[in-house]
This record gives sequence, C-alpha cells and structure tokens, in this order.
Amino acid sequence: MQAPDDFDPPYGVAETLAPGLRRIVAPNPSPMTYRGTNTYLLGTRGLAVIDPGPHAGPDDTAHLQAILGAVESAQRITHILVTHAHLDHSPLAAALSQATGAPIYAYGDAAAGRSAVMTALADQGLAGGGEGVDRSFSPDITLADNEVITGDGWQVTALWTPGHFGNHLAFQWGDAVFTGDLVMGWASSLVSPPDGDLTDFMWSCERLRVIPASVYHAGHGAPVTNPQQRLDWLIAHRKSREASILDALHHRHETARELAQRIYTDTPPPLLPAAERNVFAHLVDLHGKNIVQPDGPLTATARFSLVSS
Repeated sequence: MQAPDDFDPPYGVAETLAPGLRRIVAPNPSPMTYRGTNTYLLGTRGLAVIDPGPHAGPDDTAHLQAILGAVESAQRITHILVTHAHLDHSPLAAALSQATGAPIYAYGDAAAGRSAVMTALADQGLAGGGEGVDRSFSPDITLADNEVITGDGWQVTALWTPGHFGNHLAFQWGDAVFTGDLVMGWASSLVSPPDGDLTDFMWSCERLRVIPASVYHAGHGAPVTNPQQRLDWLIAHRKSREASILDALHHRHETARELAQRIYTDTPPPLLPAAERNVFAHLVDLHGKNIVQPDGPLTATARFSLVSS
C-alpha cells in the first residue's frame, strides 16, 4: 500500500480533524517521516499535546511556536503525551514542558520496554538503523499499560504497544486510537533492532485487533479510516516477508544484508540499510522460534541457515 498523493498539509497550521482534535504537521519531511511528524492537540480547554515532534535546535523554533500559537485564549496545555522516544517524536517535549509547565507522560525512557534479546544486542553495541533515538528522553510521569489519563473534558487509555520501539505507547480516545509509528497508512512500520522487535510488533498488532476503533491517528500521514483492514495488511505483509526469507534460505546460508538485496529488489539504494534491519528483525524472530540459526553468536552480520528438522 502506497502513500496517498493527496496528503500534503501545510506546515505549522492546526487543522481540525474532529471535535476536540487538531493536528499540526512538523516541517521534517524525509523518507522515514513522509510529510513530517503529526503533532496532535486534544481537548477544548485543557489540552493534551501528543508527540510534540523534533527539536531542530535553538535557532529553529517554528514547530514549537506553531504548537503554542494554536493555544487559544481560553485554553492551556496541561499534558504532553509521547508515543515513543525516536528523534522525530519526543525531543520537543522538554522545550514545550518548559514553556507551558505541563508534565511529560510516556512509558519510560528510551530503553524502557526493550525485550531481553534486544537488550543483549544493544549491549553488544548494535545501534542505529532507524529514525534516531532520543537518548536524553525522560518523562516526568511514567505510564503503565492500560493506565487512564484524564484531562479537562477528555480521557485516553495508554496501551503499551512495543515493536517499532520498546517504549511505544498508543493512546485510545473513544473509538479513535493514536497509533504513533506502530500503524500508519502511508507505509509499513520500520522494525529496526535493537529498538524494534518483530516478535513484539506482531503481538502489538494482534492486540490492537481486539480494540474497537473507527480511525487510527498515526505518527505520520493521513488518518487510517480502515483500521482492521490496515492491521490485516500489515500482518500479512510481515508474513509474506517471512516466507520470502525462508524461501531464500532453503538452498543457501545468507546474511541479513544479502537477504535484503535479494528480496527488496525495488527498494532505492538509500533505503536498503533500513530493509536490512527489517530482515534482521525477521531473523531474530525466527531464531526465537527455533526456525533459523546463526552460524555463531546472534549478531547483525551473522550468516543464517534453516534449522534442520
């Protein structure tokens, strides 16, 4: 499924999506962020800001000023909610908190929620390969799975949904869910170890399947108005990638890089490193299921083969 060509909102403008919900798109377009990071303003008096977005530096305060400028005279920002600690979602939270006095809510710091296997890979020195990690991120208030946050005329439930990132939260608001980077309409989510874990990703997709929703408001791109169909596509897409990897391993031993070059034949060269990380995420998942094995320790450069039956 490709990104819709008609999603091209103006930067810095608070557009109304539903009663009590507005969206401001940050000016950080890229192959990883599409048109830019979606920042949401929830409420009509006391506001929650969901995913303040990137902090470009002290000389570039455009997005911060856009958020503050969207606060009307009878309104104030009371909560800052962060889905996860990637550099395109969380860094501006500190400056926004300083400007408004609102506390920052999240699942935890950048290492929170990381699975044991990904912790081991990180301890080996595996890093990079994604949107970049906000290693200084530290929320004022940590949220537990299923914790309810109540504001002025609004209420959301925090749903721990790791996979794209260990500390990833989605926020359920009535029949809408703010899905961060777990589910987007314009592209499949990047799963890049050690920050991303495919086993967790599939679990999180299945979890969202049982939560009734009419719309997903994603971290990038347009609202997803067919949530169940989109989840079905994401799960099927991952299973198709898995089948391609297993097929390629039937007759040879391959590294994640070799498999990515073999499978992602239509991917532009600049995006192949991300594809390689996606393949490695599948290999780690398959290793955990005892379907494939590395030729030595589990590393990003290991050569993999099928486990003999």
